[in-house]
Amino acid sequence: MELLQTIFYTLVALGVLVTIHEFGHFWVARRCGIKVLRFSVGFGAPLLRWKDKKQTEFVVSALPLGGYVKMVDEREDNVSEEDLPYAFTQKSVWQRMAVVAAGPLANFVLAIILYWVIFLQGVTGVVPIIESFDPGSVAEKAGLKSGQIIVAVDGNPTPTWQVLNEQLVRRIGESGPIFFSVKEPGDSSVYEYQGQLKGWLSDTDQPDPIGGIGLVLKTPKILPVANEVVEGDPAEVAGLMSGDVITKANGIPMPDWTVWVEYVRARPSEVINIEYERNGVFYETTIRPKQIVESDGSKVGQVGMTVKIPEWPEHMIHEVEYTLLGAATQAVNQTWNTSILILDSVKKMLVGLISAKHLSGPITIAKVAGASAQYGLTAYLGFLAFLSVSLGILNLLPVPVLDGGHLMYYIVEVIKGSPVSEKVQMAGFKVGTFLIIGLMLLALYNDVMRL
Repeated sequence: MELLQTIFYTLVALGVLVTIHEFGHFWVARRCGIKVLRFSVGFGAPLLRWKDKKQTEFVVSALPLGGYVKMVDEREDNVSEEDLPYAFTQKSVWQRMAVVAAGPLANFVLAIILYWVIFLQGVTGVVPIIESFDPGSVAEKAGLKSGQIIVAVDGNPTPTWQVLNEQLVRRIGESGPIFFSVKEPGDSSVYEYQGQLKGWLSDTDQPDPIGGIGLVLKTPKILPVANEVVEGDPAEVAGLMSGDVITKANGIPMPDWTVWVEYVRARPSEVINIEYERNGVFYETTIRPKQIVESDGSKVGQVGMTVKIPEWPEHMIHEVEYTLLGAATQAVNQTWNTSILILDSVKKMLVGLISAKHLSGPITIAKVAGASAQYGLTAYLGFLAFLSVSLGILNLLPVPVLDGGHLMYYIVEVIKGSPVSEKVQMAGFKVGTFLIIGLMLLALYNDVMRL
């Protein structure tokens, strides 16, 4: 069932993004007086097809891994005298540039709309308070202290964990100073600390920026309190009920849920003497974790109980409400910042500051689509917005066969006063195809290696 849900949400994401991208080309082409022959979402065998009053054929095909808008074009077909005025090649270079650029721009517009919807709901996040830091880490060497609140990185505000993570992502692969602005509890003064990066996380394929800088952020202590007990599993057989607190296992104190889970996982099929508290009264019983074989072949113990998640204290929660205009402004800013982040990552990969292992393909996209959908509509919309920006940026790269490659040819045409020769365009097409296929294979290889 989980696999089917992942496939479904991936297809929805790809379908929406491809449709919006191609609609951008289609809409501007129509406004420029170009005759559109076909608007296709997907490739392969058509599943649905129909025509509008202008005789444009709309097609939904079996493989939703792309799409295209086919226009009357002298380079591809013999154009009749009747259709010649409506051919793409008969339009001015500025109109052709507008049609080509409209696809990526549509993706940016979609991202702004999605971010706008997200910000309209308000933003809630967790304040980044330092719990501890790893010995020898960048955070420790910078002089940061437990209990401090990180309010900015490199001068950019970090009101929540998510924003802190985004600011740190921008520094992946870099060397040089990194600046932390912090506040002490109960003190409004801001103190500055400086750390030093050296090729930070450059060779990590799945970087954890907060952990990579050495920070452990404060979270509410999760006690080993049973929330639900699975019927027929060892916890129920041992007599445990919802609300019971595990206090000891084989005489060893269980201060939090993590310690309890690790203790159980390390003892599959072993009898464990436990002490637990129920309504202020302490009881003892024995429990034998059932043995579970994980995907890597390891055997672990499991008792069949879920944890009761504590509520976050108010002082650790950051909430912001936005007006219609405020949400729109934030949406534009978020789209811009995401674009800069993606372009910066591409540049770092090209110059070798970060590893090509960072490149992700369809398997990773599918996994993130499924995971974000499980977290709720807001998370899924955020994923769609990020993917839409990524698609817009990718298509604007000056690589022949991409929209950016066509724009590059048209800019040259504007400068020299005549179109780029067919011979040069064909050579560029071959090189571009080789590059794109190579990148796709590398991304797929990285996906498989992550599995």
